[in-house]
Amino acid sequence: MSKKLLVTGGCGFIGSNFVRYWLEKHPDDEIVNLDALTYAGNPANLRDLENNPHYRFVKGNICDSQIVNELTKNIDIIVHFAAESHVDRSILAPEVFLQTNVLGTFNLLEAAVKNKVAHFHHIGTDEVFGSLPLETAEKFTLETKYDPRSPYSASKAASDHLVRAYGETYGLAYTITNCSNNYGPWQFPEKLFGLAITNLLEGKKVPVYGDGKNVRDWLFVTDHVRAIEAVLESGRQQETFLVGGLTRDISNFEVVSQIITLMGKNPEAEIEWVQDRAGHDRRYSIDWSATQQKLGWTPSVTFEQGLQQTIDWYRTHEDWWRPLKQKAAGFFAQNYHQKGQP
Repeated sequence: MSKKLLVTGGCGFIGSNFVRYWLEKHPDDEIVNLDALTYAGNPANLRDLENNPHYRFVKGNICDSQIVNELTKNIDIIVHFAAESHVDRSILAPEVFLQTNVLGTFNLLEAAVKNKVAHFHHIGTDEVFGSLPLETAEKFTLETKYDPRSPYSASKAASDHLVRAYGETYGLAYTITNCSNNYGPWQFPEKLFGLAITNLLEGKKVPVYGDGKNVRDWLFVTDHVRAIEAVLESGRQQETFLVGGLTRDISNFEVVSQIITLMGKNPEAEIEWVQDRAGHDRRYSIDWSATQQKLGWTPSVTFEQGLQQTIDWYRTHEDWWRPLKQKAAGFFAQNYHQKGQP
């Protein structure tokens, strides 16, 4: 039976990948995409779907309770991507993160309960768990206590708690995926992969924070989307799933070095060390074995395969990323201007 989905933030990086994937795999379903088109929301991400009768775009903000309530009527599933998500920007301007990530999520939950939405899926992040020590085997699990350390991660932790509270208090059927750092096509070029690749294509050096030893668990965006699909099709409710992409630690320096090498250049000559950002978490690592056991999901590509696919995509989509970098030039200048030491 066909379903009707409300996707928030569907013009963003992960959201647009989800919309495109879902309509390809579930062509009888309908998607309403609600996106405020902030700096990271780009209608060009889904321009090829504009004439698809099963897809409708609505420009609007999840902080607007009226439009949220109206769009939620007759919806079966809400998939909630919309969020301010860049830690650096949360340090510079935290208020908007609280408005979007907390108040916006609250509006969606209120509308979901009022309109009897059958399933609310919330996209969380591993950053709510805080920071792990370097060179340990410790990983985030479902038993890990929340310990957010930036305005961004604190706002996402609050939204996770709200979703669970609405499940307990109002009986809302929900699921949450706390995912690791995503990378891949259509990612706004302020994040590590897009910034590194596009800087190299422009003949610029790649900025690396601090000593470059910070570790993240990297997840190819299509594999994240597949995990969300697995959750939604499983019929499971009132559960949280951890979604990661790696089985070993890879430092930011190693990530950047691999990108530079794959693009035929010398890492020693192309890295620019910049002053570390405030409250920079040292290490994230996700134990996603429970998700594999419950859903039968595993990543479909290796890190090296996903990295090459991402490089190839940016090489062939210069007309997409170059205007975005020009608009964000002030942010880049502000954030990466102070030299650091490796």
